[in-house]
Amino acid sequence: MEHEENMEWENDTELFNMMEEQLYAAVISDALDAAGFREQALKHTIRPLLPETVVVGRAMPVLCLEVYEIPDEPYQQEIAAVDNLKQDDVLICSTNESTRICFWGELLSTAARARGARGAVIEGFIRDVRKIIGMRFPIFTTGISPVDSNGRGEVVAYNVPIECGGVTVNPGDIVFGDADGVVVIPQNVEKVVVEAALEKVRGENRTRNALREGATLREVFDKYGIL
Repeated sequence: MEHEENMEWENDTELFNMMEEQLYAAVISDALDAAGFREQALKHTIRPLLPETVVVGRAMPVLCLEVYEIPDEPYQQEIAAVDNLKQDDVLICSTNESTRICFWGELLSTAARARGARGAVIEGFIRDVRKIIGMRFPIFTTGISPVDSNGRGEVVAYNVPIECGGVTVNPGDIVFGDADGVVVIPQNVEKVVVEAALEKVRGENRTRNALREGATLREVFDKYGIL
């Protein structure tokens, strides 16, 4: 009898560890499609810093906008946003696709990890990449630049709904990213979507085994409805 994965979880840490081990962005995207949520994948320009990177956790959205003067007290809301991260959060930041703002670096990664955050998704640039890679902190980003954010970008709000990568992200939504990209699961359908994704993984495993045994694509699709 095929092993059935446990469909229940006691807390977020258990849920996210299970998702990181058993799921992937593509199958979650398919489950979101089936649930009627067809626009939940962030733009393809948001890529993992390392191909093997996987991130999953609760969204802590941040909105950072371009500015053109150095403030008297820089970094105030940026500091507050990172200091307000909680266990199992993923900071997800929109800079409206700015190519001037370098929002994230190694010290923010260190602070976020100390707060228990599982990673960050930045629709904008990052820096200190060698140090971030060395500490294995999961990062997704649109690009890399050495410049400081001071006088170029300012956090104007955090833990509020934002649009990032073309997707509306609300506080507490589940963010999942891997080499295929980043998807967002709305909090009110997370159980349905995660369970559907786990079920599809089982179906894909059956389909893969049949293909390896010589079945045609038509045969396995007609039998399992998965391709």
